[in-house]
Amino acid sequence: MNSIPLIVLIPIIIAAIVVAALVFSFIGVWLKARLNGAPVGWLNLIGMRLGGVPYSLVVDARITAVKAGIEVTTDKISAHYLAGGNVVPTVQALVAAQKAGIILDWDRACAIDLATKGSGKSVVEAVRTSVDPKVIDCPNPESGRTTIDGVAKDGIQVKVKARVTVRTHLDRFVGGAKEETIIARVGEGIVSTIGAAESYKHVLEAPDSISKTVLARGLDVGSAFEILSIDIADVDVGENVGAKLQEAQAEANKSIAQAQAEIRRAAAVAVEQEMKARVQEMQAKVVEAQAQVPLAMAEAFRSGRLGVMDYYKMENIQSDTAMRGSIAHPEGKK
Repeated sequence: MNSIPLIVLIPIIIAAIVVAALVFSFIGVWLKARLNGAPVGWLNLIGMRLGGVPYSLVVDARITAVKAGIEVTTDKISAHYLAGGNVVPTVQALVAAQKAGIILDWDRACAIDLATKGSGKSVVEAVRTSVDPKVIDCPNPESGRTTIDGVAKDGIQVKVKARVTVRTHLDRFVGGAKEETIIARVGEGIVSTIGAAESYKHVLEAPDSISKTVLARGLDVGSAFEILSIDIADVDVGENVGAKLQEAQAEANKSIAQAQAEIRRAAAVAVEQEMKARVQEMQAKVVEAQAQVPLAMAEAFRSGRLGVMDYYKMENIQSDTAMRGSIAHPEGKK
């Protein structure tokens, strides 16, 4: 029997080594899957290896699902991994939902997992909150505020701290509003309810009226949660906002009145100055008229309309008038 040429033997040996290495690398995963009742074909393992999918992780996730009675193929798990999803938490969420009697299929679990990516949440937490409701503080302490402030109709400020108990609504989780929206809606409802109260005393006497009124508004519409209850944790009286507003209004009115008075004073001063100018003008006209008298008398002398005797008579009349005035008002007294 002729020996196989070395040039042919070498490629065969290399191929045998590669196949043996692949078989050796897959044998542990393949055997684990088969022994746990979740068999995976060799072609599937090779395909995941070539596609850059961690086949060991996919097989472990499939074993977890099968052990819980959930049938999920390796192709679906690989597709979710390639989409950027978290494979193990998604399977864990399916198992938790099944144990709690919640209807949740693989596609919806994958959608929730992708929706929570980068938000600090997880699909497992969403399912857990659906089973075990969580409590949300309103307002959120991380926002820097400790109370929600509203003003009653009597002008007194009321400070409220509330706690909202919610349960995840898995059907609305994808695309639904999250916790921030719930906090904003509850805060708006509390402020409007306080504002509708005739007196702050009504709020202090019946704080549960706030929760009842806000809860009746259906604030969880379009959100990823179902509001179970709104509990008022603390109620306190704040400032007298109405009195402060009235004080500010009074100061504003005072400033307006002062400005209007200043306008009237300036107008009066202007009128006074105008009247003084007119008096000076009239006095100037009188002086001008008085200056015309000697000229008129001189003209009358020249034209012969006034004689010397007439002039003396006029002088005597003026002297007599001056004497009578001095007698009637001695020493210039009136």
